[in-house]
Amino acid sequence: MTQLQAINIAKVTTIVALLVPALVLGLESERVAIYLALHISYCLWWLLEEVLFPWRTTQLFTEVVGPPQAVAVVLYVGVFYALPGWLAMANPVPIGPVTIALGLSLYIFGSLLNTAADVQKGTAKVLGATLVADGAWRRVRHVNYLGDLIRYSSFAVIAGSPWAWLLPASVLALYLPRMIGKEASMAERYPGFEAYRQSSWWLLPGLI
Repeated sequence: MTQLQAINIAKVTTIVALLVPALVLGLESERVAIYLALHISYCLWWLLEEVLFPWRTTQLFTEVVGPPQAVAVVLYVGVFYALPGWLAMANPVPIGPVTIALGLSLYIFGSLLNTAADVQKGTAKVLGATLVADGAWRRVRHVNYLGDLIRYSSFAVIAGSPWAWLLPASVLALYLPRMIGKEASMAERYPGFEAYRQSSWWLLPGLI
C-alpha cells in the first residue's frame, strides 16, 4: 500500500467519523451543518482529484508503507482530523455571521490556492517541466501547503473552540520538515533555484 492509498482510506474514515456522531446528535445546529459541508466536501474532493488527475498516483505520497504506518496515517489523518468537527458538535453557542463569513472565506481561498498550485505543478511535471516557479508558485515557494493551512484554519474558525487549532498547528508541524527537505532538494537539483529563492517567500508573503 502506498501512502496515498492510506490517506484515501483516512479521508473516508473522516467522513464516517463526522457523519455518524452528527446523525446521532442531530443536525439542527447551523454551526455543525456548515462544518460538515466544508470538511466532507473537502474529503470528497480529495478522492475525486485522483480520478480527475491520474498523475497524482505517480507524484504524490508514493512511498510504500507497511500496516503499522498505514494505521498511523488513518488514525492521524482520518480520526484526529475530525477533532474540530467534534468540537463544533459540542459547541452550544450559536454561530455568528462574522464567524461564518470568515470561515467560508478561509475555506474557499485556501482550497482554491491549494488546488490551483497542485494542478499547475502536477500538469507541468507531466509536460516535462523541472522547476515550477511561475503562476501560483511565483511568490511563495510552498504555496500548496499555505493553501492547505488556510483551509484547515477555516475548520478551527467554524468549530469555535481554541482546541480546534490543534489541527492546523499539527499540520504545520508536519509540513515544516517537508518544506525544509524540499528546499534542500530543490537547491541541489535545480540551478535556477537560488534566483527563485531570492525573488519569493518561503510560506507567507512579506513575512517568511
